[in-house]
Amino acid sequence: MRDTWGEKVFYRVNYVLLALAALSCLLPIVHVASVSLSDSHAVMSGLVSLWPVGWSLESYTALIDGTNIVTAFKNNLVITAVGVVLSMSATIMAAYPLSRPYFYWRKRFTLAIVFTMLFGGGLIPTYLVIKSLGLINSYGAIWLPGLVSAFNMLVLKTYFEGLPAEMEEAARMDGCSEWRLLAQIVLPLSMPVLAALTLFYAVGYWNAFMNVLIYINSPEKHNMTVLVQQMVQSQSLLQEINGIQQEDIKQMTPEGIKTAGILVMIVPMLIVYPFLQKYFVKGVMVGAVKG
Repeated sequence: MRDTWGEKVFYRVNYVLLALAALSCLLPIVHVASVSLSDSHAVMSGLVSLWPVGWSLESYTALIDGTNIVTAFKNNLVITAVGVVLSMSATIMAAYPLSRPYFYWRKRFTLAIVFTMLFGGGLIPTYLVIKSLGLINSYGAIWLPGLVSAFNMLVLKTYFEGLPAEMEEAARMDGCSEWRLLAQIVLPLSMPVLAALTLFYAVGYWNAFMNVLIYINSPEKHNMTVLVQQMVQSQSLLQEINGIQQEDIKQMTPEGIKTAGILVMIVPMLIVYPFLQKYFVKGVMVGAVKG
């Protein structure tokens, strides 16, 4: 069937709007990358826009040698890897029983979880709870408050409910236990939505900022988000960098080092996303349709 004139106009307007939205996301990243790779004189002269001028890696050298970016990067990896494993495990263990029709009080438990999406405890009560648990200055304060996202749990619960009941019945007739049913039947059939939720949690933990700033006192335990934020706000960044000769400092600009830090922070997620993109789209759309 051929598209009508109105449909053709609608599609073209959509393409234009989506292209503008994509450019608004892409161009700032390209500009940040160009500034970080440009010569300091070109940066100070304002000659850099969307392409590096006078290629230079001095900003990255100063960032690695003179700041705690390597330690912060390792902290980011620990926070993200452990956090994703804990959150995905807890989300699966919460969503699976609530998706079973024979689970007692499943609707009441679900309503209680939905209630937390509308009303929160607030910053100060949460801080007091974390402090009373002795988690201040430990990564437990990062992982515990966001261990299970109610939204992610409901998406996974909806997906579990949509799986064919005949497969579960056949598995039970073969003597399959509840744990084996979850591990060998339900989870392998839920890979798209699991990949999407893994990406949600990974991005959240990788970009964690407020929790780290509030609960982590030791600078050695800070992640890259906090480190880059401190660098961006610093008025004397070049004087704070350690181990760099004065002659080399003259060849650098604070903007170059700040943009290098920003790029180092966002590149890992840009690398991971294409590998999960096909699962991400499929998982989110399936959950949305059935929800």
